[in-house]
Amino acid sequence: MSIKENISGLKSEIEKYSPYPEKVILLPTTKYVDADGVLEVVEGGCNIVGENRVQALIEKKEKIDSLGENDIIWHFIGNLQKNKVKYIASFIEMIHSVNKLSLAKEIDKRAKQNKRRIKVLLEVNISMEESKEGYSLERLYEELPSLMELENIEICGLMTMAPFTEDREKIKDVFANLRKLKDKLNDSHFSGKLEELSMGMTNDYKIALLEGATILRVGSKIFK
Repeated sequence: MSIKENISGLKSEIEKYSPYPEKVILLPTTKYVDADGVLEVVEGGCNIVGENRVQALIEKKEKIDSLGENDIIWHFIGNLQKNKVKYIASFIEMIHSVNKLSLAKEIDKRAKQNKRRIKVLLEVNISMEESKEGYSLERLYEELPSLMELENIEICGLMTMAPFTEDREKIKDVFANLRKLKDKLNDSHFSGKLEELSMGMTNDYKIALLEGATILRVGSKIFK
């Protein structure tokens, strides 16, 4: 199967499993492909892509820009160090992995320097696994008032990673709990402005869709 066929198949599954497929973004994660692979994704029908390493993102973007292909929308999905924010702040559409106030402040600062407002997702460690990044619920509520004061970022949703398990019920519970948290925060803090749920990868995207995912981060399913 070609990349285009894989993307088409995933879009059909979004229509099948999501309660609101029109809201769902298929986000090919291009960690293991070069700039040519990114262009194949665009030709296959996705102009929004996700990268998780700053250096790789910059190298791919520069090569693609040099070819005159500049309508790609870039999302950053990996763990982001504060000292790397300045390299992507001029163009990044969304950062999925805001997991501490200090990082959010740096994004806010760099966005202001570039006269932009950058969309961000708050990464929440719903499964409470020690190996995973992300806010605990306690720390999220503690930092939320300060996060909401930042004027150059737009908090537009939540992100989480599913636990490494074959237990589908555990995975389902994690995704369902993130959705419930989004609903709760919309009632208590955001007046309905939280719209995005970035959850679901190659191994669990169908469960994520059923639980209301709006952004699917899928890599190997597309490039296999």
